[in-house]
Amino acid sequence: MEYHLYIKNMVCNRCIKVVREELEKLSMKVKDIQLGEAVIEAAEEPDMSKIKEVMEANGFEVLEDKKVKLVEKIKTLLIEQIHHQEGKFGLNYSEFLSKEIGRDYHSLSQLFSSIENLTIEKFIILQKIEKVKEYLIYNELTLSELAYKLGYSSVAHLSNQFKQVTGFSPSEFKKLKTHQRKPLDGIN
Repeated sequence: MEYHLYIKNMVCNRCIKVVREELEKLSMKVKDIQLGEAVIEAAEEPDMSKIKEVMEANGFEVLEDKKVKLVEKIKTLLIEQIHHQEGKFGLNYSEFLSKEIGRDYHSLSQLFSSIENLTIEKFIILQKIEKVKEYLIYNELTLSELAYKLGYSSVAHLSNQFKQVTGFSPSEFKKLKTHQRKPLDGIN
């Protein structure tokens, strides 16, 4: 039988590796694993208290509430698109989420806001700004290339949004001695 585990804070490939290893240490057969979710096969229902204990020891949280699981799925899909899917220009996030989750965007948006105290749009902006910070720190792209890559209408739009969120212009941020980046699961 298949069991789906929804795991909060599982936001990168390293997280996937840790979750897989920990589940396998518990003698679980991992059928599939991706950001935010692991599918295990077991003859009987797994010991959730042991799984929760192991996941919490590694900084993860196993989700059980259906609404919280759905919000976590939204966050995971957005993080995947913004941070791990290079070249997805012009993505309409509301259509993307509706299609992926099979629900209308309005209800997803209301649920997300009620649980996160943050709109989906604001979450997307915060994720994009964190991606911009990454590129600025490593000096990989020009602002023009960044604006295009992340779907901004112009460099001015990116710069204005960056300053609103961080308090710095992109060029001021690049000059800082300490860069204030946040872990992806801590952006909200």
